[in-house]
Amino acid sequence: MNPAISNMVLMFGLMQLAKKIPFEDPMVVFYARCAYLLSNVIIFAVYFFTMFKINKKNDLTTLKYVEPSSPFGQGSTEKKLITTTVKEYDNNQVSSAMRSSFFGIAILVFMHFKMGYTNPLVLQSILPIKSLFEQKIVQIHVLGKAASGDLKRPFKAAPSLFNPSSGNVETDKKAISQAEKSGSGGVKDE
Repeated sequence: MNPAISNMVLMFGLMQLAKKIPFEDPMVVFYARCAYLLSNVIIFAVYFFTMFKINKKNDLTTLKYVEPSSPFGQGSTEKKLITTTVKEYDNNQVSSAMRSSFFGIAILVFMHFKMGYTNPLVLQSILPIKSLFEQKIVQIHVLGKAASGDLKRPFKAAPSLFNPSSGNVETDKKAISQAEKSGSGGVKDE
């Protein structure tokens, strides 16, 4: 099943469940907060375990790809050549996922403590764990799936609403050589 569809079905089910929870009781709110905290501890433990596995493998295979231009860039419509290692790429993916999780935590803390919403505690205790195990980097290093097909690096990003071509990372030799000739990157940061 498509993860977006399964997330929507799960979200609507959890919203119905959250309506039946008596959040007027302070102990129920306390347990919901504890469940949310435990959920985030599990998520970050898996991320740190993933980073441990990446660093233990120490895969220094060179990875070259052409990153599409940013739709919100400062006038730059040029594609950028990225030269990195598998280890560095994987660690960047985990770091990006962790930043995304911190952003979600910040939003939920604001909604719960400043605005008084309690229902999102139920949703955000379950949905991020489901999303965690759908992450390609976790599937490769924690679940032991082969890095081929959809899990082949560099990962294809899902097209966004504002940039339908955002998932078009180019890995073919022609695109890489064109980017090298145009001087749009390719220098590996040390």
